[in-house]
Amino acid sequence: MITWMQRHKKYLIITIWISTIAFVGAGFVGWGQYSYGDKAGAVAKVGSIEVTMGELQKGYSRLYAQYNKMFQGNFDEEKAKSFGLQQQALKQLTDAALILNLAASYDLQISDKELLAEITSQEFFLKDGVFNKEIYKETLSRNNLTLKEYEDDVKKQLLIQKTLKLLPSVTSDKENNILNTVISIADKINYKILDDSKISVDTSDAKLKPFWEMKKHNFMNEATYELKLIKHDSNTSKKVALRTYIDFKKAKLSPDVAVESVSISLSNNPYGADALQKISKLSLAAPFMKPILVDEIYHTFQLIKVNPASAKTYEEAKSEVLPLYIAEQKRVQLQELAQNSVESFTGKSTDFITNTDAVALSDLPILEANEFLSALFLKQTKRGFITLKSGKIILYNILEQKMLNKTQESDTISKIKNTMFNVGLIDSLQRKYKTEIFIEGK
Repeated sequence: MITWMQRHKKYLIITIWISTIAFVGAGFVGWGQYSYGDKAGAVAKVGSIEVTMGELQKGYSRLYAQYNKMFQGNFDEEKAKSFGLQQQALKQLTDAALILNLAASYDLQISDKELLAEITSQEFFLKDGVFNKEIYKETLSRNNLTLKEYEDDVKKQLLIQKTLKLLPSVTSDKENNILNTVISIADKINYKILDDSKISVDTSDAKLKPFWEMKKHNFMNEATYELKLIKHDSNTSKKVALRTYIDFKKAKLSPDVAVESVSISLSNNPYGADALQKISKLSLAAPFMKPILVDEIYHTFQLIKVNPASAKTYEEAKSEVLPLYIAEQKRVQLQELAQNSVESFTGKSTDFITNTDAVALSDLPILEANEFLSALFLKQTKRGFITLKSGKIILYNILEQKMLNKTQESDTISKIKNTMFNVGLIDSLQRKYKTEIFIEGK
């Protein structure tokens, strides 16, 4: 990782967003059934860092305010959905979490002095050009933020900045000339959007079962732990729980001590992740676990039996296999349709457009239009097709090409160039740190 960073450090600049600061300035906009109070729920986990629903709400609100300003106050929830605002906000948060994982791996930290300098310079908290503590508290309270929550979030943003500032940016005249040439290329294209909405899939057992056979080890019943359990209210003191634990081990329990039989697994675990982790380390040779506090009650466990994870039968796995099979078949059939159509399709034609003219492709959401144009202007073939992350395929035929008289200021060139290299950094970090998403896009 550090090798990649050193190799490209002169191209990287800070392209992060300040989520909480922007949130304070813009006010809050929520969406759908979610409320800002759902702060604790994790919507994603990147490496060792969790992304919460509260962070997602703030990121969404910040983006909503930006788009509303661009649309001069005429932005609404319908437009937000078409622009994929929730997905954009989640992507920004997971990208930031990747950088935070990298910072942690090099033990980078933000001191109290650095935090204080940042907060006392923020314009939201100034009175007559001087930081005012009462305004600070009042502003955060008005935005439903605690001091700790806000300061923790600002620390994260400063840590991201510190990490990326290790990679300063320099842009040469030669690079400016090259990139000015690139952004001046304009294509007039004919294009057609293919999606899988009209593709039907045979989901009979005769088709589905062979698919399951190839992947059945991906569909497992969870390991379960059969246990004996003794509970003590924390008010009776930890000493009592420990004495009972010793008696439990020596098979000298008093007859009036209640012993329960329970069975738990990863998805059926009322005792918390910490308890399950400790239980998983027990063995039949050493089956007893010291009292652990769960919801103000001491729990003492004895392992009786472990039922290892096992492959599900076809019938047990069918409901999980079916959507994966349908998605795979639609992807394959859509690719086949694209291959068979690319040489003869007739679609919609554009005027001359560059890779920055996503709004010209009005039948695509802005994110997908940008994704398509970014890929199109790297293609060497006159005809072809591009598969988007959403699964859609866009057939294209370049009708004409010309050079526009278009130049950019050097700082704009620098931003374009550094954005490309930041994408490379994020791609590299994604291979290093696992990203899990726990919420479906809306």
